[in-house]
Amino acid sequence: MSTMNPQRNPQLALRLDDSAPDPATRWCEGAELAYLGGTVRLTLDTVRKDALLEGEILHLPLPPQATPRQIQDRAEAWLRDAAKRCLNEIIVKKSALAGRRPPKLTLSFAAHGHWADIRAADILRCNWRLIEQPLPIIEQILTRAVAALPREEREADLFAAFAA
Repeated sequence: MSTMNPQRNPQLALRLDDSAPDPATRWCEGAELAYLGGTVRLTLDTVRKDALLEGEILHLPLPPQATPRQIQDRAEAWLRDAAKRCLNEIIVKKSALAGRRPPKLTLSFAAHGHWADIRAADILRCNWRLIEQPLPIIEQILTRAVAALPREEREADLFAAFAA
């Protein structure tokens, strides 16, 4: 007959992380969301049909009884749209300075990894949460990413020599 060890296995004594935020407090009226190095405050607003940022207030077109999941979905959808617009503008500007065509932007939803990855000569994949960083950081990351893109092959203009 085997004897039972009176000491409890230390792994069984581990507790789950109690510090994980409760969605009901994270996604509610008045909650703050990281945006361009600062924060915006969420407010539910049934007057508007689309989410709208006014100053530091993000108006979400949701009723007061919206669930935390509905608020999260709407707020993150707005953040992803804002990320796509902002990142694309910076990529176009940085590409023009580098004398190249801007690559196509795709958003990444990976929990871990780089802020920006080159997927092909003409595709730049950026994590959508990059929009939470301050603008100078975003510009620095995208400047490096555009500079790391493979060189474009320039087609020779056969008629350029004759036009001169």
